[in-house]
Amino acid sequence: MKLHVQTLFVAIGLGIKRNWHIFLAIIAGVIFGNYIHENPGFLVPFVKVLNIIGQAFIRIIQMVVIPLVCSAIVVGISSIGDSKQIGKFGKKMILYYGIITVLAVALGAFLVLAIKPGIGVQSYISQASALELQNQVNSVITAQKGQLGNMFLNMIPQNPLESLSKGEMIPIIFFALIFSLALSKVGEINRPIVSFFESVFAATMKLTDWIMIFAAPGIFALTTVAVSSFGLSIFNTISKFFAVIFVGFILQLLVVYPLILKFFSKVPVGTLYTAVIEALLVAFGTASSSATLPLTIACCEKRGISHKVCSFVLPLGATLNMDGTALFQTVAVIFLTQAYGITIEPLQVIQIMILAIIASSTSAGIPGAGLITIALVLNGLGLTPQQMVEGFAFLFAIDRVVDMLRTTVNVASDAVVAAVIADNENEINYDLLNNTEEYKEII
Repeated sequence: MKLHVQTLFVAIGLGIKRNWHIFLAIIAGVIFGNYIHENPGFLVPFVKVLNIIGQAFIRIIQMVVIPLVCSAIVVGISSIGDSKQIGKFGKKMILYYGIITVLAVALGAFLVLAIKPGIGVQSYISQASALELQNQVNSVITAQKGQLGNMFLNMIPQNPLESLSKGEMIPIIFFALIFSLALSKVGEINRPIVSFFESVFAATMKLTDWIMIFAAPGIFALTTVAVSSFGLSIFNTISKFFAVIFVGFILQLLVVYPLILKFFSKVPVGTLYTAVIEALLVAFGTASSSATLPLTIACCEKRGISHKVCSFVLPLGATLNMDGTALFQTVAVIFLTQAYGITIEPLQVIQIMILAIIASSTSAGIPGAGLITIALVLNGLGLTPQQMVEGFAFLFAIDRVVDMLRTTVNVASDAVVAAVIADNENEINYDLLNNTEEYKEII
């Protein structure tokens, strides 16, 4: 099937329409920051104001994490439990999404630990803040050593409300998971509480959308402060981090997904990618798996995958399956530890991977959400994005491009899992799927 110019223009158009302000903020931040770097003078005090704006933006991000995570877990698990198709599709969906996401975080951890893109960034980080964070993380690691049992016990909250007030994410998530499973088993009597959390989730997604509108001044401030300190040379260092992310995404698309399809189904990977190409292009353009969802469903249904599978697997996948985001968050957090000179041990790497899986599954399917829930992963190391504000500036500087790529990966994995389950359950029309010449235009 040919890549139609119309589809490409629609995808790019949707992305620019929604995110032009973020592009302009990054470009303006680079230009203004480089000007201040070369001509410090009277503009230096202005940088302090921009630093406050940037930190305020990160605080707003932290503000939404707990309600977003809790509501996403409750809504996601309770909806799976209520579905009449849980016995037929649910277990396989969880299994395949789990395999893909575990492979993604393992791949991300291997690449970032092998290539070490954060090592060259150390010269751009304040030595005072780096030393403070090193000591803080070292104290967390020391406290965990020899107390593996206590570490797991601390995951169970004695008082969920106390954990909520302290912002202890792991106990909060543990309670939310158990509570959601209980809700899924009590039948229709759970509707008032589930409806409440559905409202909370909808509101937090809207709030996240608003935060990303405020992202323009926030990203402008962070980019300006970073570039004003070190000039344009900072982007040479970031390019190594971007290369690690890009290689990870390519390996997911060209190695991991084809292997999943080969071992668990008879679906040819090239045929499947051709069938959903419009959805992948729009995912790239919008950086939003939620916005792409109707198109993903249309591509899969009109090209051979049954409505029964698509209507169940794809909406849940767009909400819960974010393996591209999980890979990014794993790489980003380890990158930050390298940038700050923080030594982490294998146990902490595993902890980061587990938290990345949880954080990615609670990310809203909108642009920039992956950076919001990364606060959850940092929390596992006893850190916050506000503490790592210099390093966060690096992430925001290239996040728009990374977001487009990771959303494409997320949508592709949804289609892969839908195809595998459809094949397993004889819910796929191979005559239609393999006959690419008969594909009807989606856009």
